[in-house]
Amino acid sequence: MPGSKTNSMTPDEVKHAVRKVPRSADFVWDGVDEDDRPATVAELQAARRGPGRPAGSGAKQQVAIRLDRDLLETLRAGGAGWQTRVNDALRELVPKGKL
Repeated sequence: MPGSKTNSMTPDEVKHAVRKVPRSADFVWDGVDEDDRPATVAELQAARRGPGRPAGSGAKQQVAIRLDRDLLETLRAGGAGWQTRVNDALRELVPKGKL
């Protein structure tokens, strides 16, 4: 560790310093451990989820659609959430059950 006193100490000096620590300052495990407590609901859910994107609502379906490059660039230029904004615009354009 930068700045630690042990960086400038010789191995013998480190051993001597460790021997000077009183026994009462030694760490003794008392049997209580973070891993001994029951997991919370949030921790269990996070463990089941694993890495990656959060689960979706299941209401949407992934599709492939061909769009003009300039249109796609304009949509993406709006930043994150552009696909949701496209979905909302199409929802307004095509009312449910009208196709």
